[in-house]
Amino acid sequence: MKKQIQAIQSYTPEEPLSEVKKRYGIKRLVRLSANENPYGTSACVKEAILKWNFEEENRYPDGYAFELRKAVAHKLNVDGKKLIFGVGLDEIIAMFSRIFLETGDEVLVTNPTFSEYALHAGIEGAKVIKINCDKETGKYNFNSFLDNITSKTKIIWLCNPNNPTGTYEDVADIEEFVKKVPKSVLVLIDEAYIDYVTESKHPSALELSKQFENVAVLRTFSKIYGLANYRVGYAVVSAKIATYMEAARLPYNLSSISQVAALAGLQDQQFVNTSIEKNKKERQKWEKFLTNNGFRFYHSQANFIFFQCLQADTLAERLLKHGYQVRRGLRPDWLRVTIGEPEDNLEIQKIMIAKENR
Repeated sequence: MKKQIQAIQSYTPEEPLSEVKKRYGIKRLVRLSANENPYGTSACVKEAILKWNFEEENRYPDGYAFELRKAVAHKLNVDGKKLIFGVGLDEIIAMFSRIFLETGDEVLVTNPTFSEYALHAGIEGAKVIKINCDKETGKYNFNSFLDNITSKTKIIWLCNPNNPTGTYEDVADIEEFVKKVPKSVLVLIDEAYIDYVTESKHPSALELSKQFENVAVLRTFSKIYGLANYRVGYAVVSAKIATYMEAARLPYNLSSISQVAALAGLQDQQFVNTSIEKNKKERQKWEKFLTNNGFRFYHSQANFIFFQCLQADTLAERLLKHGYQVRRGLRPDWLRVTIGEPEDNLEIQKIMIAKENR
């Protein structure tokens, strides 16, 4: 066993809803802790799956995801050969770490951010350098990132919008940062929540992946498309990086059902646009509520809100007893709540300002 494995704290997945309901003795539990789409999945997905030829269940799936690759390439206006598909972004993140990191290398991340960047870097024996986000805004401190680049730096992770802060970085600012980063360092931009950004007409850094060979952009079908259960993620990379990643990618990693679901979801942009507008409206309500009631929070461009409160664990427990599960443990005295449906958001807010919580 690798020595570094013994020191790694594994990623803690969400507990099954059935187990939580049983433990708390509640009939209804709304999970607002995993940033899933509360509006479900496009009806086109179910229709496409039911039409799939189930007589091919004994056959291996398309190992190159040809149809899905063609559709994604067309939508994003990228070369299909520069797309790498994985079982969710989890596999993509693991692949980057496995291929490009060795023992003693260094990886830069903001703090806080998605824990799997550090997890997989640690598995490969790399050192993770955590750079605190701006205390007031939650945004990246790009100057500190540059100050911490050394000859050992191999990967810089940028989650945009960032999880869990929800903060969004302008592409122009990212571009200026990338220009100062050595070409030997990979800049990996995780855009899992990019569809939820409404304050920029062109929020994605996809063009940077065409301009800089050391830049890759990651996307997922788990969030805005509501396909978390199907596990489909991908990265847009340079031709050189694509060669390395295709060589290391597990064959047949995406099932046929997953490919069918993703393709159908991609073709229903009305569902996507509706989800974006609903989320925007509820996000504005959330920020107004937090402001009016004196809660500190970071301005979000994602489908979740990260806020500070006294006795966060106590509040999280109280919410659970009322049937609402939120994310705790990401920073002391802070909670992250996925933006849910209007009625659920209102109910959570009522619980938050109840006298017993103030």
